Amino acid sequence: MLDIKQIRDNPQQVQAKLNSRGLDYDLQTILNLDRQQRDLETQRSQLQAKSNEIGKQVGQQIKSGTSPQSPEIQALKEEGNQVKAELAQLEPQEKDLKAQVAELLLPLPNLPDDSTPVGKSEEDNVEVRRWGDEYLPQTPNILPHWEIGEQLGILNFERSVRIAQSRFVTLMGAGAALERALISFMLDRHIQAGYTEIMPPFLINSDSLTASGQLPKFAEESFKCEKDDLWLTPTAEVPITSLYRDEILNADELPLYHCAFTPCFRREAGSYGRDTRGLIRLHQFNKVEMFKFVRPETSAEELEALVQQAESVLQALKLPYRAIALCTGDLGFSAVKTYDLEVWLPSSGKYREISSCSNCGDFQARRGNIRFREAKKKGTQYLHTLNGSGLAIGRTMAAILENYQQPNGTVTVPEVLQPYLGREVL
Repeated sequence: MLDIKQIRDNPQQVQAKLNSRGLDYDLQTILNLDRQQRDLETQRSQLQAKSNEIGKQVGQQIKSGTSPQSPEIQALKEEGNQVKAELAQLEPQEKDLKAQVAELLLPLPNLPDDSTPVGKSEEDNVEVRRWGDEYLPQTPNILPHWEIGEQLGILNFERSVRIAQSRFVTLMGAGAALERALISFMLDRHIQAGYTEIMPPFLINSDSLTASGQLPKFAEESFKCEKDDLWLTPTAEVPITSLYRDEILNADELPLYHCAFTPCFRREAGSYGRDTRGLIRLHQFNKVEMFKFVRPETSAEELEALVQQAESVLQALKLPYRAIALCTGDLGFSAVKTYDLEVWLPSSGKYREISSCSNCGDFQARRGNIRFREAKKKGTQYLHTLNGSGLAIGRTMAAILENYQQPNGTVTVPEVLQPYLGREVL
């Protein structure tokens, strides 16, 4: 959630940053409601002070010997009652205006960092670096991952339609083992780098989705259990964000690094007709997520470290990839800055996203009321949150099936996965 004080103090700057995202949003309604609310707050404070002063005068006069039934005391009490009646009218009005402002702030995305490239769409994203050209496969006529997977008997899409519907996959035999090996390998790698593993609930409430930024904007993208206030998690980012919701942490507890494996569930409502084959865009997929709770002054460098950690997984697997800095028009709702890692898929001759690493600033912390307190200092601050895929498992499997594909129709298992999988070839 954006800071209302920032909008109040720098409306033109906020408007310009929203416009850089391609949004034509009028902040004037928020500013008008905020002004009304602050006017009422001033009136309420003045009336409260007056009420306190009347009470003080009554106490002093009675203490000095004036009878509680005297006309002077009765007049003061009557005036005090009138002030209390006015307060009783103002308080719900002020509360309602605060709620209206909060409701209008919720759909507003985060403001891009000054270092985020300005652009309208993914066409304006900026390539930062490439890695692994020496590992680009030389095998001719590489089959798409879904074809080689079906030939090997490790991916079955047809039976998944029978079980559920399209855009699901059933992993068979070595396919299921490879998925499990990738999950264990990634978690082990992140734990060795200092992340604490958690396994959160896969059903989450609306407050958790709101805190991370999925609600209200992305309700149509998520699966909801209609009889309960529970949703299937779209990403582990959501439950991890709310681990410390409505808490005040001690500054010396920061930074906190977490990693988690979860299945992820998404409707992909806006992507029909895209990636209808294979593992790229499923309704259910597995992912290992990295998440950081950090001090504000360190979040920029923490993002660079987060990206490097995700890259280390691809490098260990020897999968060619490139890093992309997303432009303002392609930035995610909660992010101030994002790097995407795109892995090479030779069958299509394209790089495809396999990890997205974002700095969300204090945006999610404000929505989730997550703060920290410095030792021996009064007051609290909102911390900063960061998240990154480390990695999307299905897309990693797709990249392995294509980049490690051999002319004889087998697939070599990456060396770092062989101890987990117990075999060298699929």
